[in-house]
Amino acid sequence: MSWIADTYASLKPGEIDSLGCVTGKPVTQGGVRGRTEATGLGVYYGIREVCSIAEDMQKVGLTTGLAGKKVIVQGLGNVGYHAAKFFHEGGATIVGLAEYEGAIYDPNGLDPDKVVAYRKENKSILGYPGATDVPNSADALEMECDILIPAALENVINGGNAARVKAKIIGEAANGPLTPEADEILLAKGCIIVPDMYINAGGVTVSYFEWLENLSHVRFGRMDKRFSENQNTQILQSVEALTGKKVTDIERRQILHGPDEVDLIYSGLEDTMIDSYHEIRDMMITLGINDMRTAAFVVSINKVGVAYEELGIFP
Repeated sequence: MSWIADTYASLKPGEIDSLGCVTGKPVTQGGVRGRTEATGLGVYYGIREVCSIAEDMQKVGLTTGLAGKKVIVQGLGNVGYHAAKFFHEGGATIVGLAEYEGAIYDPNGLDPDKVVAYRKENKSILGYPGATDVPNSADALEMECDILIPAALENVINGGNAARVKAKIIGEAANGPLTPEADEILLAKGCIIVPDMYINAGGVTVSYFEWLENLSHVRFGRMDKRFSENQNTQILQSVEALTGKKVTDIERRQILHGPDEVDLIYSGLEDTMIDSYHEIRDMMITLGINDMRTAAFVVSINKVGVAYEELGIFP
């Protein structure tokens, strides 16, 4: 992406916003920290919010929260790896991981970082210590779990295998991993399908943040990081003086820490994924729609329609 930006700048000499012509650039060339993991992190934030609604979880026979929920992730590329990593760190149990050479399953849980390190050394995830090998990678989609994250290929869940999928929640981290036939079958079973147009949008969301940073010509956090740290220091000193007690070193670092660029990127992504989910869910409730995909399309089309109506765009 830096080559594209450089080429554009050479063709548009003197254009001060040339870095904004493309996103996904290295940090040293106008990119933002957090862009690499953004899509997988967005998947985590979105599914976490889905699992926070008690009413919806009761319908599929699950408790709220991610803690202890069994997750299978298909694909250990950039999206799948980071999704699995954040689910693992968020308290979920990664029971299955699948790649093109096969899959592994362990009901006691897998550490994605250790699995990736093993694969790098052995050129395969098969044979991972303590896990059961699943030679046919597609079989992992049908294994026991609460949350299934297809993060690799399109059409992997279709009319031929959808009835055998055991997951209660399916998050489309890949583009189009479910066919329309699979949608019908899984919805009839009462599954929650979190559509790709929402759940894998973390990457483009953070690309938007990168574009904003390019246009503003200043790194996120640069203007307010030290101010926040100094203000927090004064507040903490006042609290300690009034109470006569001292916080621990770990607590002090957490309280005094001003936001870095990546902190603000994560915060903006989290806010976007949470707000967008509730926008879709509210539409489902308002119109009596029984699936998130349709509701997400309605929300999107309504925004375009309102813009046309308010701006008076002709024709």
